[in-house]
Amino acid sequence: MKETFDAISKKSSAITTKAYSTSFTLGIRFLSKKYHDPIYAIYGFVRFADEIADTFHDYNKQKLLEKFSRDTFEAIEDRISMNPILNSLQWAVNKFDIERGLIEQFLHSMKMDLYQKRYDREKFDAYVLGSAEVVGLMCLKVFVGRDTKKYSELTHPAMKLGAAFQKINFLRDMKADRKTLGRTYFPDMANDQFNDRQKRRIESEIEADFREGLKGIKELPPGTRFGVYLAYVYYYKLFRKIKRVKAEKLMNKRIRIPDPVKYALLFSTYLKHKIHRF
Repeated sequence: MKETFDAISKKSSAITTKAYSTSFTLGIRFLSKKYHDPIYAIYGFVRFADEIADTFHDYNKQKLLEKFSRDTFEAIEDRISMNPILNSLQWAVNKFDIERGLIEQFLHSMKMDLYQKRYDREKFDAYVLGSAEVVGLMCLKVFVGRDTKKYSELTHPAMKLGAAFQKINFLRDMKADRKTLGRTYFPDMANDQFNDRQKRRIESEIEADFREGLKGIKELPPGTRFGVYLAYVYYYKLFRKIKRVKAEKLMNKRIRIPDPVKYALLFSTYLKHKIHRF
């Protein structure tokens, strides 16, 4: 029965999420249970596409990504795929009416990673839109269901929150992006140079994104707010840690939050949520 295969597919997406991201797994765990499977489905899909672009160096990445893209849209159209990750995604896309354009935009950014090594402002904004902002909109579709009014109201904050997370990822992963993948995402890093003035400018951008994102979190439906806020708190903690580091050091060291600190954040965030102090 297809129900059994669908259940296995959903579990595959959950396993993928848990293997790749403890922080997002924590956030998802504290969403209402009905949101777990579709959010795992989205993250599993996003993670696999990102893996093609970032880690499969001994394979033809372009060919793999093109096939993955074709298989994605065939799965959505046919409502089935023998790739469990894509079968899980098509279920979420069709159940929650996630726009195909969001998926196209995301895959476009993944394709940019195959050939784009330096970014001007226009390309940077396009990459962030596809790699992060539209992922926030996919999740928002799940959270609000078919409430188009709520979706419209929260579109801007959801995109800004996704942008903040992605820009922090760029800062955190700057060493690997430069030395392993040969990429420089930020548009003002001419000749691979990065200084404290440039870093402060980026941080100011991220602060503004966070402010807009938080407004949206406060308006999310019950059952979604705490999980998303937990992800916000984790990333803001990471952001504050990055702000204390000099630009030169950031280019040569990956900044992270230790797991014990993550769990402490979980406890304090839960208390704030219970007394409505965020």
